[in-house]
Amino acid sequence: MKFGLVEIGGKPVLVAATRDNGIVPLSLAFEAAGLGDAPATLAEIIADPQMLDRAREAIAAVDPGSPALLDPEGLSWLPPQPTPSKILGVAFNNMGIRKAAHVDPGVPNFFLKAPSALTGHGKPIVIKEHYGETIPELELACVIGRRCKEIGVDEALDAVFGYSIMNDVTSHGLKFGLDSIATTREPELLRPHHFGWRNRYGEEDRDVYYVYHSRSKASDTFGPMGPWVTTRDEVGNPNDLDVAGWIDGEAFAVDNTSSYRFKVEEVISEASHYFTLEPGDVICFGTSAKGVGRFPAGHRNINMHEMDGTIDIEIEGLGRLSNPIERRKKREGAAG
Repeated sequence: MKFGLVEIGGKPVLVAATRDNGIVPLSLAFEAAGLGDAPATLAEIIADPQMLDRAREAIAAVDPGSPALLDPEGLSWLPPQPTPSKILGVAFNNMGIRKAAHVDPGVPNFFLKAPSALTGHGKPIVIKEHYGETIPELELACVIGRRCKEIGVDEALDAVFGYSIMNDVTSHGLKFGLDSIATTREPELLRPHHFGWRNRYGEEDRDVYYVYHSRSKASDTFGPMGPWVTTRDEVGNPNDLDVAGWIDGEAFAVDNTSSYRFKVEEVISEASHYFTLEPGDVICFGTSAKGVGRFPAGHRNINMHEMDGTIDIEIEGLGRLSNPIERRKKREGAAG
């Protein structure tokens, strides 16, 4: 099944895709099928497997000509899972770009993205003037279906409720301009771990670098998600899904999740050894990086700080996420 969230009359409404790719409010589908009260949020379905079975029954009964079906034109989409306790991302999880690393630590490199960064299909990605270079990242995401801690790789996929599309918008201008700091340490304060992750250029190299992914990954609108969450039973192999991206209809990236350095189940398992994964949490598995046409570096050729247009991301079986770029001048009196 596919679940989404739209705004109707100023209120969030849980919707589902019918077998004919129509869009219907779940409450109306439940009412028509005589199934009682419908869940109002995805969280309610995640918490109750029987509710998912009832939702399947209700949607299966929706007639293609039902007056309950919504006109997809003009719908105001919200992120389908708007209230995760956390959003985890994985940096450099594409083998095409990870090969440039000084040292591969042999495990996923995690960062956190603020839930307040989430925005829906069709909503603008806001790029302020002082953000500097800002790029899209085309990513498979999952929604966790049960509370789990320290789970093995072999059971990790069973912890997934469903999959979605995430644009992990990243501002390199903010990352290296406001979210990073470099220091030169006195020799007596240096430790082996300061250089274990990078090349050191002689004994005089006493520089220690700190990068804190905050503004650069989690500013408002930096997390377009959706439009759907597709239940895991409808996704065959999450490690073999085609991914493509366009700007105003021109392809800039064509890749596959088989390019991941760490498979989906490896990422989930590793994450669970450090973070208790709660139902509804979102994990993004890394960007698609293979360029195409006049964009040989793929998403890294798309600088939304300078380019106008709409970013489209499509992942096999999950739908298409579209978001226009909205560039804004810096607010008068703003600190950053």
